[in-house]
Amino acid sequence: MERVDEIIDRVEQALLVTLLSSMIVTAFLQIVLRNLFSTGLNWGDPLVRNLVLWIGFIGAALATKEGKHINMDIVSRWMPPLGKSLIEFLAQLFSFVICGFLTFAALKFIKNEIQMGNVAFLEIPAWIPEIILPIIFGLMSLRFGLLSFRTLSKLTKKGERENQGGKM
Repeated sequence: MERVDEIIDRVEQALLVTLLSSMIVTAFLQIVLRNLFSTGLNWGDPLVRNLVLWIGFIGAALATKEGKHINMDIVSRWMPPLGKSLIEFLAQLFSFVICGFLTFAALKFIKNEIQMGNVAFLEIPAWIPEIILPIIFGLMSLRFGLLSFRTLSKLTKKGERENQGGKM
């Protein structure tokens, strides 16, 4: 599972570079066309908005993988190491469950978008750029699940060491 996650990580990083470059070029082209030629690309602004969405979500998935996602550690500052690990595990497990719910909600949203037949830009169905939602929430759910599993295994190893230390 770790190897698959590393491959996904590389794909995410390549996508980020490609999408960010595309966004910068499109935005720059829009500015040049508007200021110098009093025209623009009809699809430029919607494309940039969707690229921002994709970049933000892919960045969130990368932050989750690296354990740099937003967290609140006010209580854990005054906890012993075992307590910190337990709070970390509970937070990761909670995030896993919430991201799982968001994955299913995003899938339902995409299903509704397909049925409604909305168009995003350049006659591209709206659900195509929005497909990032269930993909990333699913990936984040997977990563939070892996993180919680790792933290739980560390907790059990710490508990075993403490039990062995107390018996000697």
